[in-house]
Amino acid sequence: MPFRFPDDLIDLKRRQIRFYNRLALRPAVGAAELRRELIRLSCLISAHPYWAERGWSMAGRVELSRAAHSGPDGVRELLVRWTGEKFVVTEPEASSS
Repeated sequence: MPFRFPDDLIDLKRRQIRFYNRLALRPAVGAAELRRELIRLSCLISAHPYWAERGWSMAGRVELSRAAHSGPDGVRELLVRWTGEKFVVTEPEASSS
């Protein structure tokens, strides 16, 4: 069954990704406010009426992330990894699709 997400839900997910990216790039600048906004957006996404109508599923959450990445307004999460000495933030690799 294909997932069709309402525009406002995709917009919430895109906003969440953008705030995550801001926090990843500059964790010392406004971190508390950014974390609060991430929590607020997570709550709005989880409580969105779409999930009550269609049911929550991990597949649905993955497809929501894919929907947020696609399209002209699509946004990608930055990659954060630990090198053993420090955290390194990098752009995601371009998909080969």
